[in-house]
Amino acid sequence: MALIGECCSDNETLEFAKRVVGESMLETDLIIDTELSKMHLEEALDFLHKFYILPQPDLFKNVSKTVEDKVGVLSYTATDPENKWEARIKIRATNPFQVKFTTTSTTPNLDHELDVLKEDILIGLHTFEDAIRQSTLYFAWVEGEDIIPEAPPTRRKKASFRMFGSNMILIYLLFFGVNLVLFLLLGVIAAIIAILALQFVIVLFSDRLLLRTSDWRITSDNPRVHILEYQLPLEEYQKFQEKFNENIIIKMKEEIYQKSLGVGLTPTCELGEETFQEYGFHCQPDLKVSKVVDVYSIVQEAASKFNIAMPQVAVSNTMIPNAAATGPSPNRGLVLITTGLLVQLEEDEILSVIGHEMGHLSGRDPLILFSIISAEFLMRFTILFPLVALSPFIYLIVALGVIFFVAKFFETRADLLSAMKIGQPQVLANALRKIGYQRLHAERISPTRLPSWVNFDPHPPIYFRIDRLESMKSPPEVKNPFIRSARDVVNGFKRTLGL
Repeated sequence: MALIGECCSDNETLEFAKRVVGESMLETDLIIDTELSKMHLEEALDFLHKFYILPQPDLFKNVSKTVEDKVGVLSYTATDPENKWEARIKIRATNPFQVKFTTTSTTPNLDHELDVLKEDILIGLHTFEDAIRQSTLYFAWVEGEDIIPEAPPTRRKKASFRMFGSNMILIYLLFFGVNLVLFLLLGVIAAIIAILALQFVIVLFSDRLLLRTSDWRITSDNPRVHILEYQLPLEEYQKFQEKFNENIIIKMKEEIYQKSLGVGLTPTCELGEETFQEYGFHCQPDLKVSKVVDVYSIVQEAASKFNIAMPQVAVSNTMIPNAAATGPSPNRGLVLITTGLLVQLEEDEILSVIGHEMGHLSGRDPLILFSIISAEFLMRFTILFPLVALSPFIYLIVALGVIFFVAKFFETRADLLSAMKIGQPQVLANALRKIGYQRLHAERISPTRLPSWVNFDPHPPIYFRIDRLESMKSPPEVKNPFIRSARDVVNGFKRTLGL
């Protein structure tokens, strides 16, 4: 994947809707979507107050929490240490959250300062939301598919996502570890041929291999994923886990299915509550959330915008947000989505993320990266062999570093292609911010961003991807997306070095 609206859309966005009020007053509105139930909205304000505002008394003043029209409101003033600007911030605990910034100056650096304040609130709310997820019961169904429990991803699923998803770079690199064995068994020439042939076969059947790791198939006959959430207090969640084992949970899901999808109805919190009560479990109404996502239509829309054949679609029933796409060609692809991604993102955000994956398919990234790595593999035993013999370990580190850096070009191009074809770069930025907020926060507080550029990860730093997407017009027009993306990655890396 790849591995995210404001007042003018249904999603959080940093595309600010600005109005000048008087000569030096500026109002900015921000809307932040969450999956929080009604019960937790005001708790989120308390979380921001305790863990974000109170620890920074030099930055935030005039803090108050009030109720307006039966809605909790957190207000405070952010001040510049040099007194160049001041911002009055008001956060309303609705879903989505409504945030209003009123500034008293228009200094040259004001937009950047507002961006930081907004991103702080986004990270804070997503952190609280993530804490709530730790004690949330999730129930998901696909019409006509097996009833299975929700669970953290197994090692096998994690490995499949990383190996077969998107650019498949990791599966190629696994062959570094088997080279020696094959060389000893087959000899140099035969081993090289065998390794390249095996890698090519894996590329050709990558869609089928990834499909085998999924839980559900999504088709035009069964296009939707139905999700119920019960955001319990931690003690209740622990009691539920102790009282009901996996077999009982599957039985509950089967009964809810028969009362809903089995008779042509949509699963609702009320139907779920009826079943839970039969098992002696009760959940407060304000702690429930339900959602239906037409996954097939979203992927179909993305494929149409990219003018490629409709790929196979599968869902992995895990709450880790992720998406992947693979396949030997644009006309024989597979898109795999987790229920965690469907839970956390809005439909336009899901569409933009799928657009990123379609960018990999339309660009034939698995085959291209296979060619690049195969070329390096051949050169390693021919013209580069003297360097390998001189220091195999240093050569391997340098080679891997170069390969992963080049892979960043393809991930960045997939972002650009999604922005061009889907036409919503800011929405994709919002999706990345939601599912990558922890990494974004780590990059912000790190004394240097260099490690996020040189680590063995095919994705560029998330701050770079978000900033790049938000700087684009909608939709961007680029003649050569790959060259543009490669140049952007190189320039972003150079800025990190201060060049």
